[in-house]
Amino acid sequence: MGRELQKKKRRSNRQPVKQSNKTKKILNPRGNNIIAKNWYRLSPPPQIHGPSLQSLQLKLLTRTIRDKKETLAQNYRRLGLVARLKAPTGGVEKKLGATTTGISKNDPFAITSVGKAIVSEAKVERDADGKIIRVLGTTRPNPLNDPLNNLDSDSEEDGAGEEWGGIAEREAEEEDTTDVVRSLIEESHNPAPKAARYQSEREREWLEKLVEKHGDDYGAMARDAKLNPMQQTARDIGRRIKKMRGE
Repeated sequence: MGRELQKKKRRSNRQPVKQSNKTKKILNPRGNNIIAKNWYRLSPPPQIHGPSLQSLQLKLLTRTIRDKKETLAQNYRRLGLVARLKAPTGGVEKKLGATTTGISKNDPFAITSVGKAIVSEAKVERDADGKIIRVLGTTRPNPLNDPLNNLDSDSEEDGAGEEWGGIAEREAEEEDTTDVVRSLIEESHNPAPKAARYQSEREREWLEKLVEKHGDDYGAMARDAKLNPMQQTARDIGRRIKKMRGE
């Protein structure tokens, strides 16, 4: 039965059903103008000699190609971004050109070994017998390199610290921040102006009919089942009429 059904499908003119992969493509790098400009790299023009050299070089400069040797996450990492906000579930992808693996020096979660302790000078306060009471001008002991250690201040002796400007400001001050991230932070500080809502001619005709029949009684306009089939509220109708009158 199944074989005969397949033969019938081949003889018919019905097109096979194809599932689209658009639902799987969650990321949209072209959604932002700054990311779209830096998502593709310019292809360098070859060395060509001849009368049409300038025109050919101009075409090659305007043509952009994607770095197909890198994955989606690597392309985002090249811009200083991440491909997904969630934590990695199956390990971290290795970076291209990375020869050594391990914990970096600037890793805030790295545990410092006792043998590599750094000897430094500090001011201390002693009592009458010469015993050290406290150490002045130093931070709290942090053997596990907890990044929140300095923020946790329970003593009254701690002075007013610097105001934290948020994650975006902290990332902008880092040396590894790319130009794309700086441009995105600057764009976030300058949001686009709010565009005024446009009223169409049909909407104005509908409002004029309501005003002609009910005057300024917005409650009667909202209860009118014939002229208000979409059941707009009295407050919404009043706001639309004020906008039409330019108030």
